[in-house]
Amino acid sequence: MEKNNNIFVGLDIGTTKVCAIVAEAKNDSLELEIIGVGTSNSVGIKNGVVVNIENTVESITKAVEDAELMAGYQIQEAVVGVAGSHIRGFSSRGIVAVKSREVTQQDIDRVISAAKTMSIPMDHEVIHVIPQGFTVDDQDDIKNPIGMSGLRLEASVHIVTASSIAAQNIVKCVNKAGIDVSEIVLEQIASSEAVLTEDEKELGAALIDIGGGTTDVAIFYRGNIVHTFVIPKGGQSVTSDVSKGTTTIPQEAEKIKIKFGIAKESLAGKDEIIEIPGFGGRPPRPISRQLLGNIIEQRMAEIFTWIRKNIEKNGLESKILSGYVITGGAALIDGSAELAVEIFNAPVRIGYPLSVGGLTDAVNSPIYSTGVGLVKYAYKNRNEKNKKSFSSKNGGNPFIIIKNWFLDLIEYLF
Repeated sequence: MEKNNNIFVGLDIGTTKVCAIVAEAKNDSLELEIIGVGTSNSVGIKNGVVVNIENTVESITKAVEDAELMAGYQIQEAVVGVAGSHIRGFSSRGIVAVKSREVTQQDIDRVISAAKTMSIPMDHEVIHVIPQGFTVDDQDDIKNPIGMSGLRLEASVHIVTASSIAAQNIVKCVNKAGIDVSEIVLEQIASSEAVLTEDEKELGAALIDIGGGTTDVAIFYRGNIVHTFVIPKGGQSVTSDVSKGTTTIPQEAEKIKIKFGIAKESLAGKDEIIEIPGFGGRPPRPISRQLLGNIIEQRMAEIFTWIRKNIEKNGLESKILSGYVITGGAALIDGSAELAVEIFNAPVRIGYPLSVGGLTDAVNSPIYSTGVGLVKYAYKNRNEKNKKSFSSKNGGNPFIIIKNWFLDLIEYLF
C-alpha cells in the first residue's frame, strides 16, 4: 500500500494502556483531524520498560487494529513515545567559530553537534537535543541566529537520553507488530504539544504527565524546554495503595479509584459510605469514602512534593509563571488540581488535548494527551524540516529564493 504523507500516527505504549492515534492533515485546515483511535490494556510493560516482548506486541497489535478499523487506513509507520525511569535529561553548551562571519544553518548544526560531545553513559543513547538559545559573540538570548554577523557562536541545549536496550526493545516490539518506527519521542515532549499553549511555554510552565508507571515532568521557559525528569511513581502506585488499604484485589482497586477516588480527603462527607466488592466468596462491604480519599491523597501528595523538591533544587520555581498543567490518567481523579495548588502554591489546571479536529470527542481526555501529542509532534516536525530544507537550499537569502523560484517556473513552462 502506498504511504499517505498527510497521515500521521502516534503510538503511546504505556504501563497500563497502549494507545494508537491516526490523524490526517487537511489542506483546507490548520488543525490535524483525528480519524482513528485504538486502545488496549498494556501487558508486558513495567514502568515504561518492556518486560515481555510477546505480550507487548499483542497489546500494540490490538490497539493498532482498532485504530486502523476506525480510520480506514493501514498503518505502516508511527512516531512512538518513550518514557520510564531510565530517561535522563541534562543541559550542555557548545562553541564554534563562525566560518563566513555570518551565521548559517551549517554553523548551527556544528554548534549543536559540539554541545552533544559530552560524556554519556555507554548504555544510553541521545533521543533529543533541544536548543534553548544561542549567543553570537557577546549577544545572548537569541532564538534564531541565522544571518547574524559574528565570529563565535554558542548554543545552550537540553539533551535527553534513554537506555539503549529499553529503546531498542520498544522499537523491536513495534516492528514485530508490522510497523516501522519513524522516530521515538520523549512522552512529556509529546504531551506538551497536545496540552500546553504557546503562551504558557513562553511565560513558563510545568507539565506533569502522570502515567501508570511513572510521572514525567517537563519545565518550559521562553518557549523552550529547560528541564526534564521522571518520578518512578504513577497511577499504579495509587491503585496499589488502594488495594492494600481496602484489602481489595488490584483489578477492583483500579475500578474503585476511577469511580469513587478523590485526591483530597476533605472532598468526601463524614457520613459518605461506598461499597466495595468482596473476593473469595466474601460479601461486599462498606468503607468510608474519606478513608479512600486519605489513601489516595497521601500518594498523590508524595508525587507532587517530590516534583516540587526537584524544581526547587534546580532553582526553577521562579520560571514557572503560568503555573502547572497536570495530564495523564491520574489527572482525572477528583481533587488532583486542588491538592496540587496547595503543594505548589501556584495556578494548576488539568490538561486536555487542544487544537485538533475530527473525532475530538474520542480523545477529549487527559489519557490521550501523549497519543495526540505524538501526531502533532510528527506534523510539526515535518513542516519544520521542510522549512529548514527550503531555507538551506536557498541559503536563507530572499533574493536567491525568488531567483530560484523564477528559474524553476521557466523550466516548468518551457
